[in-house]
Amino acid sequence: MHGSLWLSAFRLREDADDRHPAGTYGVALVSYEDPSPLTYHELLVARTTKAKLAGSASDRRPNRAGKGAVTITDIWVDSAASQAGGRELWAIPKQLCDFDMESSFRGPVTSTDWTATVERRPIVSAQFTDVSRAAIRVPFTGLVEQPGIPEHPEVADVVMKGNAKALPCRSRWSFASDGPLAFLQGARRLGSFRMAGFRLAFD
Repeated sequence: MHGSLWLSAFRLREDADDRHPAGTYGVALVSYEDPSPLTYHELLVARTTKAKLAGSASDRRPNRAGKGAVTITDIWVDSAASQAGGRELWAIPKQLCDFDMESSFRGPVTSTDWTATVERRPIVSAQFTDVSRAAIRVPFTGLVEQPGIPEHPEVADVVMKGNAKALPCRSRWSFASDGPLAFLQGARRLGSFRMAGFRLAFD
């Protein structure tokens, strides 16, 4: 997959509900672009955790129990194909929503505005300013561990590997008070960055 990602980390001091305990969350907006197999937009919220899958002697994957991972708690896309694939292949509970995204450029500076809505009701709006397009390309890796859902009852683990031009960025977020991410309104923002021109593979 190819595209760009804008992400901010937030610290939630108290439990919001059963699915959103206190902890550190990443909130990301993603644009998957050509030559990706699918091109679409995405909004996701992921909580940091420790991997629980231990694997086995016959497993081609190494033991990951106890390693740093994230669990996606909330996620929306504007592609029905992405929604179905995420649910059936990796137990990622994707829902559908609509996005507006607009970027402008001034020298090395990129300014980007995002909005995400469900049936015309806002979920979030965000603005970013960054110079990531001028950064050096660096590798990254991550582990996602998802509890089962009806389409994929077993726990799923997904390894992400790739590279991107990544730098910190300025951000501003607004979570709708009557929307599904209202629990983040009082969370403390820890930092933000953008990955420009990422190349990403899933295993």
